[in-house]
Amino acid sequence: MIAEKSAFDTFELNLPPAIFGFLKETSSWTYFLSILGFIGIGLMLLFGIFFSVAMGLMPGGNPYESMGMTMNMSFVGIFYAVMAVCYFFPVLYLFNFSRKMKSALNAKNNDDLTAAFANLKSHYKFLGIFTIAIVGLYILLLIGAMVMGLA
Repeated sequence: MIAEKSAFDTFELNLPPAIFGFLKETSSWTYFLSILGFIGIGLMLLFGIFFSVAMGLMPGGNPYESMGMTMNMSFVGIFYAVMAVCYFFPVLYLFNFSRKMKSALNAKNNDDLTAAFANLKSHYKFLGIFTIAIVGLYILLLIGAMVMGLA
């Protein structure tokens, strides 16, 4: 006995040619930007490691100590590494969006189209939350600077 397929089982991706073209071009640009993002992350990690090691090996320790900077300068290298890790996730979401979108358009697959847009949503959600956190940090730093200025 052969089961009949419903209309939903046989539904194919049906996009107007203009939208198909826009999505194809968008997936190409997001792929390019995500590759550049991965390269940037790699360079940030390398710079962070290099800076931490170079400052640790520098004779006399901190070259900026005479200007009042008493913190360990390897902190700057660690900061770059942390920023690279934070930057990794939106770039990964963008990369996954471009891969899934290309796959959806080539195979006319709704599951890949859904996964592509889920990754795009995650990309923008991450950037939105990250932006809110950074703006909040700036506000706290501004308030802290004003309080320290009054003291």
